[in-house]
Amino acid sequence: MEVENMSIVLMLLPAIAWGILPLAVARIKGKPINQIFGTAVGTLIVSIVVFLIIRPNISIMNFVLAALAGGFWIIGQLGQYNAYRSIGVSQTMPISTGLQLIGTSFIGVLIFGEWASVNAKIFGVIGILLLIVGISLTAKKDNGRQANKQTGTLMMLVLTTVGFLVYNSIPRAMTSSGLAIFLPESVGMVIAVLLYIIFTKQPQVLREKASWQSLLAGFIFSIAAITYILSVRDNGVNSAFVVSQLSVVLSTVGGMVFLHEAKSRHELILTIIGLILIVGGAIITTIF
Repeated sequence: MEVENMSIVLMLLPAIAWGILPLAVARIKGKPINQIFGTAVGTLIVSIVVFLIIRPNISIMNFVLAALAGGFWIIGQLGQYNAYRSIGVSQTMPISTGLQLIGTSFIGVLIFGEWASVNAKIFGVIGILLLIVGISLTAKKDNGRQANKQTGTLMMLVLTTVGFLVYNSIPRAMTSSGLAIFLPESVGMVIAVLLYIIFTKQPQVLREKASWQSLLAGFIFSIAAITYILSVRDNGVNSAFVVSQLSVVLSTVGGMVFLHEAKSRHELILTIIGLILIVGGAIITTIF
């Protein structure tokens, strides 16, 4: 019974932590570059501790590939952090999550040969359609409300989602996985952030208070990542992944409740319907 309870806890923790992450980041008074720097460094700190505890074996090639994946994660996460400021957490997360699910599904089919059977293809297409409709509904704004800002932000999310897709795809082609690649991924994250700071000429970021306050975001992300890896081990990929997607519900509702992000009654109804469709699409594309 205790083992079963622990498996359930491990299944729920990633959803809770990933759901809380956007809310914690949005509460930090800083720019997206401060937030992404703190997230990367905080993740590196936790990953070093984990590495020293479990001492995993990993080849140099896998270390480099994992670091590259971490670097691409920064692209996706920086896009999210910028969107939080522009259109809010409650609108960003359903859109970003839906885009990632659609992209990951296509990569799975085209590169990794998933959806091999006819039934899998049928359910997969249905799931993708649900995701597209869900994204469209959550992105819907009443006429005249921040239309130009929203269009630009949506385009940015589409482009930066490529970073998340590469981050999710590289480990699938590696012989090492799980906690073994957690440290090299975080090393890649920090290197990518430092390169971004250098190329954008923002060295002051390293000294700003908001950057170091954002370490909390890195700790929260690490909890989500570690517990997700353990949940996959205990519950299987499908169950762990589907439950983790509930994070989008938590972050969206949290954005409206705790961050006081305003929505009209019409927008709220569309957002709720969109969330249901996104979660449903995630279940169908994963389970079937």
